[in-house]
Amino acid sequence: MTKQVQQLDRVIIRFAGDSGDGMQLTGDRFTAETAEFGNDLSTLPNFPAEIRAPAGTLPGVSSFQLHFADHDILTPGDAPNVLVAMNPAALKANLSDLPRGADIIANSDEFTKRNLAKVGYAESPLEDESLSEWRVHSVPLTSLTVKALEEFQISKKDAERAKNMFALGLLSWLYHRPVEATIKFIESKFAKKPDIARSNVAAFNAGWNYGETTEAFSVSYEIKPAKLAPGIYRNISGNQALAYGLIAASVQSGLPLFLGSYPITPASDILHELSKHKRFGIRTFQAEDEIAGVGAALGAAFGGALGVTTTSGPGVALKAETVGLAVTTELPLIVVDVQRAGPSTGMPTKTEQTDLLMALYGRNGESPIPVVAPSTPSDCFDIAVEAARIALKYRTPVILLSDGYLANGSEPWKLPEVDDLPDISVDFTTEVNSDDGTFLPFKRDTETLARPWAIPGTPGLEHRIGGIEKADGTGNISYDPNNHDLMVRLRQAKIDGIDVPDLEVDDPSGSARVLVLGWGSTYGPIAAAIRRVRRAGGQVAQAHLRHLSPFPKNIGEVLKSYDKVLLPEINLGQLALLLRAKFLVDIISYNRVRGLPFKAEELAGVIQDVIDSE
Repeated sequence: MTKQVQQLDRVIIRFAGDSGDGMQLTGDRFTAETAEFGNDLSTLPNFPAEIRAPAGTLPGVSSFQLHFADHDILTPGDAPNVLVAMNPAALKANLSDLPRGADIIANSDEFTKRNLAKVGYAESPLEDESLSEWRVHSVPLTSLTVKALEEFQISKKDAERAKNMFALGLLSWLYHRPVEATIKFIESKFAKKPDIARSNVAAFNAGWNYGETTEAFSVSYEIKPAKLAPGIYRNISGNQALAYGLIAASVQSGLPLFLGSYPITPASDILHELSKHKRFGIRTFQAEDEIAGVGAALGAAFGGALGVTTTSGPGVALKAETVGLAVTTELPLIVVDVQRAGPSTGMPTKTEQTDLLMALYGRNGESPIPVVAPSTPSDCFDIAVEAARIALKYRTPVILLSDGYLANGSEPWKLPEVDDLPDISVDFTTEVNSDDGTFLPFKRDTETLARPWAIPGTPGLEHRIGGIEKADGTGNISYDPNNHDLMVRLRQAKIDGIDVPDLEVDDPSGSARVLVLGWGSTYGPIAAAIRRVRRAGGQVAQAHLRHLSPFPKNIGEVLKSYDKVLLPEINLGQLALLLRAKFLVDIISYNRVRGLPFKAEELAGVIQDVIDSE
């Protein structure tokens, strides 16, 4: 039977199942196949915080959404065109996101009375009329997998576990994905268990063959490769990109990288990734707690290394005192905060932008710190290098605000040319810097106001630094009121004087009266929403902040150039509060705090409403 092949320009697929069903692995492999094929893509993993919630329950549902296309895309998509539901809980948890007419591929073997009862279904939705508005493909994934693996010497339980590979094979056939890399991956992953490796490959091939031969799928789909700028690309997540950016910063600065970190979701993968790259002189220290992690990193900075600590919101709170010590000792330190939903433990695997005010003001005393934020997963590489540049040039701790959406999401990344990376090399102080032959540890550079950085043990440059206020120049302990006022103002002036790029505005017509401003991970949804509004004839400008302290010098001028400024944030208006206070501009806030990124369609409606109110 010759099956029809239909051309599509894009598709959004969501794999969903129990947290033990391997949905993240399935999504990762499908993403790798898609990246190899050359589509543009964006992903949104979504998993429970519990290590293993009760099987078959709504809290235990794990999902992975992938948006891929033959053109440039900006988000993982608002709603899936295809839902792969491995059990009733996966169906029920995701059905509300599924537009009418979308495809549902459901593992009918798991729709038993017991599993249905766990999520409140009286009858199987695969058999009644409740799913009549969707195209339902009821496939016995589990039993088909077990049948395909009968010849292998593995347990029935191990055979059933391979159903995610069967599903991956089916979807790979359905969307014409290359499969060789997935087969090699399976063989490598289970190299020490050859029976498991062979059975998983067999399950994958069985899923492919099922799609090829069954009458249930009469159409397959083809999405041509995207036309990307020439270069070498790889698929990369935000945490991977951030880790590589830190490595690049170490190489470009000529300093060894030291990471002092305590594992915490969703930042732990940075520690995991950096620990693999000891050949670059990277040292990773898994500390016993957050305070020890940042203390070790600051100690490494005192010793002449590029000191880094990674964490999430709760960890930033614990590190605050040591970060304040870095402020007053004026040592370079990078603090990576991969934000997650709070307060307290909150929702550890969900995303938010709620740590901005804590990053700026969450320390005792006048404790100014530069704050930067990446806009996309691949931008995490560039922002890590930028954070290192600022920290080293101005001798200051820097807070880098990523978030769970960027950290776990992925997209194609064009590898930069090494020669294009900035030179952020450091000249340590090796000679005395005063007329009387003594070393002044707080004698400042006239341009940057940075103090000298002398490696401990340098002959003649012995000096004392600590948390107690110090006298200007000499660094001696000082309780003089006027000196304290001077030092507070000097530390603030140093941060205010940091050179950051001007805020760029995308306003193609030059006639827009509404500006949509964003920061951090809202870039993709805002840009996608603006595309929709412009296609419908709306005039709107966009600007995105990557530097949040200090602000770009032209930001006040930009804000006052538009009649209305709309600022979407995944918090209750933290940046809006700052901009209103500093620039006296009546910012229009749009805030959602759901643990999820904005949807482009949602923002497009909000933007259009603001335009229409002109």
